[in-house]
Amino acid sequence: MLLTVICVLRFSYLIASMGLQMLWSFGLACLDVYALRRKRDLQNPVLVSLFVVGDWVTAMLSLAAACSSAGVIVLYAKDLKFCEVQDHIPCYRFEISVVLAFITWVLIAISSHVMFWILASV
Repeated sequence: MLLTVICVLRFSYLIASMGLQMLWSFGLACLDVYALRRKRDLQNPVLVSLFVVGDWVTAMLSLAAACSSAGVIVLYAKDLKFCEVQDHIPCYRFEISVVLAFITWVLIAISSHVMFWILASV
């Protein structure tokens, strides 16, 4: 029972982290569309610093969520063999969500690295 609660909490953290990442990315996309429509330059050092910090925060949250969820999946699937005993639990879906979370983290890390170099050039 305790392991089920831990698993639910870890995947809730993953869902919350990816939800925050989605909101952050959507906000940046809306800001980019606004800047393109108004033909404004977003290369303000304070604004770019905010983008860099936001990308770093979301990258760290995404990495932490992916790692904690991966730990739970390894515990369930490999250590406890819980997925073999309980056929009704879709362990492959959990594994795919963890893989996608790590792919998302790699893309966020690339984005934050690029934003850091944009900040250095401003």
